[in-house]
Amino acid sequence: MLKKAIGIYLILVAVLVAVHTVVEPLYHVSSEAQPYSATWNILNPMMSVALGIGIVYGYLRKSRADSGGNGVTREYLAANTLFYGFLFVSILFFCNWFNLHSPAFTAIGDEAISLVWIIIDATLPLLTGAMGIHLVRSGGD
Repeated sequence: MLKKAIGIYLILVAVLVAVHTVVEPLYHVSSEAQPYSATWNILNPMMSVALGIGIVYGYLRKSRADSGGNGVTREYLAANTLFYGFLFVSILFFCNWFNLHSPAFTAIGDEAISLVWIIIDATLPLLTGAMGIHLVRSGGD
């Protein structure tokens, strides 16, 4: 039951981030003072929790797939892709998120930061959606 609830949370985060990424340009007028809408202040903590959950469940799934000893199977590829994908997006996410809270850090330009957010916002829904669906389907295990 817990796995299903966590899976539903991951799917919810995937949908919210994907939809908001697409519709934000339709309602938010960017300015120097407010380049992004305030909705990200709600979504970012949800995304950080989803990334933590994804890493934990990704590692557990990867460990099971690695211990099978069956070579490279579909499950092995899926588990490794999700685990390392979550690690990759987590590094990008937390670097950018902490950068938002530290205006004195200027080693990365605004254009690079915006590009990294786009990559995160496009990749995170795919990872959390895939992991969420896996957890919902395997919730009874």
